[in-house]
Amino acid sequence: MSAPAEKPPVRFGVVIFPGFQALDVFGPVDTLNNFSQEIAPLEFALLAATLDPVTTKLSKPGHIGQSVVPTHTFDECPEDLEVLLVPGGFGSRDPAVTAPIVKFLERVYPKLRFLLTVCTGSAIVAQSGLLDGRRATSNKKSWEWATSQGPNVQWVRQARWVVDGNIWTSSGVSAGMDLMYAFIKDQYGEETAKRLADKAEYVRNPDSNVDPFA
Repeated sequence: MSAPAEKPPVRFGVVIFPGFQALDVFGPVDTLNNFSQEIAPLEFALLAATLDPVTTKLSKPGHIGQSVVPTHTFDECPEDLEVLLVPGGFGSRDPAVTAPIVKFLERVYPKLRFLLTVCTGSAIVAQSGLLDGRRATSNKKSWEWATSQGPNVQWVRQARWVVDGNIWTSSGVSAGMDLMYAFIKDQYGEETAKRLADKAEYVRNPDSNVDPFA
């Protein structure tokens, strides 16, 4: 007799850091918000190096941004976290910003069921070595830099998102929404993904191999 299938995940977390890209985070998170309202309750953690507000803003005159308050530090990450999403953004190019994230990923990944990335979030994960030998993709506008962060990764340029084992990586910015809908379809079924996309009035890209920005 075969073992029963594992239940879909309900405990999600998102990494944030100074200079993260807003839509990388809020696109997928809004989908999760709608899921929790329309489908079933979820647990959620917003993770950062400290509990201080984290801004999307870069320190340049005229640039605007928004600040978000984390719910947990990396050191206080819930032990039962199932899914972790790592966004990108210009902050992903700052070693002082990414170093604690890389250390956190090395520690927490063995306990996760799934690791998701958006944009140059895959470059951060690549620095940890977790993508070595795996297929992955990243932001096409930052392709050369992003791929240089993981010389042992099998980078796939012509992809909106890539799934290799329990790691899902996606292309730039808005691709994170396509990734999240695809992940929900995989875990909860097409009808659930369609219902959530309809609520958001979002036109999904159903083909992971089609990326008009590649």
